[in-house]
Amino acid sequence: MSEIKNLKPECIWRNFYALTQVPRPSGHLEKIQQFLLDFAAKAGVEAFKDAAGNIVMRKPATPGMENRKGIILQAHMDMVPQKSKESTHNFVTDPIETYIDGDWVKAKGTTLGSDDGLGVAAIMAVMEAKDLKHGPVEGLITADEETGMFGANDLPEGELNGDILLNLDSETWGKFVIGSAGGVDISATLDYKEVETDSEDSAVKVTLKGLRGGHSGLEIHEGRANANKLMVRFVRDAITECEARLATWHGGNMRNAIPFECETVLTLPKENVEALKDLVAEWKETFENEYRGIESGIEFFATAVETPSHEVPEEIQDNIIDAIYACHNGVTRMIPSYPTVVETSSNLAIINIADGKASVLFLTRSSNETMKEYEATSLESCFSMAGMKVVLSGSYNGWDPNPNSDILNLLKKNYKEMFGKEATEQADHAGLECSVILGKYPHLDVVSFGPTLCSPHTTGERCCISTVAPFWELLKKTMETVGEK
Repeated sequence: MSEIKNLKPECIWRNFYALTQVPRPSGHLEKIQQFLLDFAAKAGVEAFKDAAGNIVMRKPATPGMENRKGIILQAHMDMVPQKSKESTHNFVTDPIETYIDGDWVKAKGTTLGSDDGLGVAAIMAVMEAKDLKHGPVEGLITADEETGMFGANDLPEGELNGDILLNLDSETWGKFVIGSAGGVDISATLDYKEVETDSEDSAVKVTLKGLRGGHSGLEIHEGRANANKLMVRFVRDAITECEARLATWHGGNMRNAIPFECETVLTLPKENVEALKDLVAEWKETFENEYRGIESGIEFFATAVETPSHEVPEEIQDNIIDAIYACHNGVTRMIPSYPTVVETSSNLAIINIADGKASVLFLTRSSNETMKEYEATSLESCFSMAGMKVVLSGSYNGWDPNPNSDILNLLKKNYKEMFGKEATEQADHAGLECSVILGKYPHLDVVSFGPTLCSPHTTGERCCISTVAPFWELLKKTMETVGEK
């Protein structure tokens, strides 16, 4: 296995490698928090953990540059814990196994954590460097960004001193992000009393896997298949054609990831099992036809399992399946003034139905607050009609673009001088912490940028090696050329 810590620039890759050795899935951040505090102590910079679980580092200005505008470098410490079905990886205890494939760094059977480990590694490189020129620098490494931006939401006011915020959590090199979508979590739940399964019935487990999945913000417009949405079409048909009943449903595991796998257990009369298997084959062909050119690895099959003793009551089963079938998933509309950028979308992320409890979880995104409210209310209405309790939580606003930003203009100038071409600027549909931080520190001048990452939130996540060096050079140059207060 090639050692990524030997890649150039050494200061970035060495620190990123160190991060891969520290388990840091969202919700389990004690190890990475302590690791960052220990790193800061060794580097000789001030650091502390705030009340929100964020790690803040401070490095004084290079002598003679004390009057420059203060820069806050910001990234998040947590990573999305996705793994392949075959992987035995434990995200709470095991390091990420990386390897080099041409111009890409990848992980074996798991997410890589370059989202946003590369941003954190860049902050670490700045903090430990002895030869950089810059004004006052702060590093803000936030907690639990991937599950609700809790670190940014609970960031204490008055804690940061800077004038400029450079968010290092964008995934396309050469693009400066100057706006992002807001979001809200939607949770529909229902407790029900299971009924006994007919003792003469058989049971099958129907599995859908091999889908691409992906980031529910950055890749929602690509038309990738949602495992829960595909499965509901089959299940409804199986109920109608094969007298099937629903026992359990498990699909997806992260709100901000398009679900790529789903499993249901269905009961049915023994004499209908072969018909159900034929139905599985028919739907597999349908899915392959519908997603030709988008999904190439669809696996859809049924296997016999022990008949469960209990199942979902028929009326509740039908109501929930109708709601899952009817609810919106995917893009609602594009931004009228930026027709290539998604404005509003929803991701039917997680379904769990078993043991008398049903839950359906969404993440709705929009750069327009009224459209975010519309989309959320639409989903609330759909599942309320199914008798489910619907709760909206974790709402955060979007980040409005400022095309006249001083730091944006400086970055564009430096990029042109260094690389001989124009950078692009764009608002993203992904949710960035910039909007939340701006709500607490409205004076900040904000831009987001970073090296190229592909397929974050999936086991196909990868970082383009050749974009990391220019990213580092631009960051150093911009820190050196920031103007006076």
